[in-house]
Amino acid sequence: MKFNSAAIHAGKKHDHTFGAHVTPIYQTSSFVFDDAAQGGRRFSGQEPGYVYTRLGNPNTTELEAKMATLENGEDGISTGSGMAAISTTLLAMLKQGDHIVAHKSIYGCTFGLLSEMLPELGIDTTFVDAVKIDSVLGAMRANTKIIYIETPANPTMEIIDIKEVARVAHQFGAYLVVDNTFMTPYLQRPLELGADVVVHSATKYLGGHGDLVAGVIVGPKHLTTSMRKKYLKDLGGIPSPFDTWLLARGIKTLGIRMEKHCENAIQVARYLEGNSKIAKVYYPGLQSHPQHEIAKKQMKGFGGIISFELKGGLMAGQTLMNNVKMISLAVSLGSVDSLIQHPASMTHAVIPRDERLRAGITDGLVRLSVGIEDISDIIDDLECALAKI
Repeated sequence: MKFNSAAIHAGKKHDHTFGAHVTPIYQTSSFVFDDAAQGGRRFSGQEPGYVYTRLGNPNTTELEAKMATLENGEDGISTGSGMAAISTTLLAMLKQGDHIVAHKSIYGCTFGLLSEMLPELGIDTTFVDAVKIDSVLGAMRANTKIIYIETPANPTMEIIDIKEVARVAHQFGAYLVVDNTFMTPYLQRPLELGADVVVHSATKYLGGHGDLVAGVIVGPKHLTTSMRKKYLKDLGGIPSPFDTWLLARGIKTLGIRMEKHCENAIQVARYLEGNSKIAKVYYPGLQSHPQHEIAKKQMKGFGGIISFELKGGLMAGQTLMNNVKMISLAVSLGSVDSLIQHPASMTHAVIPRDERLRAGITDGLVRLSVGIEDISDIIDDLECALAKI
């Protein structure tokens, strides 16, 4: 099936007991066995079936099959949040004494995990400018097990060449893990470009409506089996059946939503680039973006996220954010409605200022998640708020 058909039908389970067309919500913690012997067989893995929702549920099964299909991977895992997907992946793939190479601009909580929590477990990270392949090469060690990137990077919108970084990772016997949250498999499929594992904050575009928190991992079964049977089972970072049901429903419209996000975002980016109060716009769909050609090579579209600097710096950014009316001043991204926020004081505040500035996350940087509203309304809202500066 092509993408939109697979988004609707992959993993779908008709209910043969009552004939429900849409997969029901299996809002249950436990599952009943026919007899004690069957319970024993299921717990030992001798017989497929469900025993306890932390270990599996029909709703999570549907979601995981759908995401594995869309990312063109062997297996999918659903988690309770994007950070649960990232932490489960890294803990399962690393051990004491291992080393990570990561791009310098990543989500704030991911930075906290890599720079604060994992070092307590004897796992170190070197942050580099992964846009420059020589920087990645120079940071590799004999004990480097993972290269970790987001592309586009959050919130600087830098584009990293996935094929090139995958080549370096495999040259050193390491894995490449890619956070594909901004793009979704509709616009970018890292596994097809050489990545080993893809992670998502499914809270964002996959769900698409700002009403759930969840994460997804997709990768080869020899890796996901360890993640699922040990780390996800024992650490318990699972989603609820209702959230996975909402997520599977949201994914059905992913393709048409992403088309509209992209269509709106390029128009907003061009408007901002032409506005005299804007110093710089970071959007991979603009020819002015330094990695525009890489974006065209590895992405089907350029996504719905724009970052920009105002000439008045932080004060101007605050004025803008305090005066939008339709656009919501809120963190997160990927919802059908437009959201605006200030990374330095909000999503990336955990990063020490010096390191944040080295990563390109300045005090005046504003991140805008362009929704699917009518484009004239989005631009009018920005125009009126910019007039207050």
